[in-house]
Amino acid sequence: MSGYFSRALAVTVLGALATTALHATEPSTRKLPSRVTFHKAPSEEAPAVREKRLKRECKGRPNAGMCAGYTR
Repeated sequence: MSGYFSRALAVTVLGALATTALHATEPSTRKLPSRVTFHKAPSEEAPAVREKRLKRECKGRPNAGMCAGYTR
C-alpha cells in the first residue's frame, strides 16, 4: 500500500514541477492597466458623518483599532 502511495505522490509532485516550469518560461501576454481609478459607492458615508459616528460610538471604549483617537 505504501509503494502505491509513494508512486502517486511522486507523479503528483513531478506533474506540479513540470507545470510550474512550463508557466515560468511563457512570457506574460496580459497588459497591466495604466491607471487605476476608484469609484465611491453610493452607500459610502461622508467623512464628517463618519467622524461624528466614531465619536459617538467610541465613548468609554479602549483607544485602539477603529476607535483610536476617538475615545475622549
